[in-house]
Amino acid sequence: MEGLTPLLIYTVLLVGFVITNIAAAHLVGPRKKTPVKQMPYESGMDPINDARQPYDVKFYLVAILFLVFDVELLFLYPWSVSAFAAAGIPVELRDTVFGIMLVFMFTLAIAYAYAWRKGVFKWR
Repeated sequence: MEGLTPLLIYTVLLVGFVITNIAAAHLVGPRKKTPVKQMPYESGMDPINDARQPYDVKFYLVAILFLVFDVELLFLYPWSVSAFAAAGIPVELRDTVFGIMLVFMFTLAIAYAYAWRKGVFKWR
């Protein structure tokens, strides 16, 4: 129990700080309700019709493409650091790992070309 005392003190202080800030925000914060502030907000567009109207899939495609190419960088950065470091990938595996990365990059290039061909990058 002796080793947990600092952690317990930190937890109590943290919870107290959060509760104090929430209470202060409710007491001191502005309360002016206007029709604009009460209006629902979604995806950067003002709601003008029913919420169940068809939604353009383009926004989802752009988000998915961002995630695909973001994950690509997560794989490429450690590979490049270890491939070019002195004590990185063993010499007998360097060609294999390089080939795997070329296949990975080729797959991403195909995905990029497919998205470009489908017109995902054209903003309407």
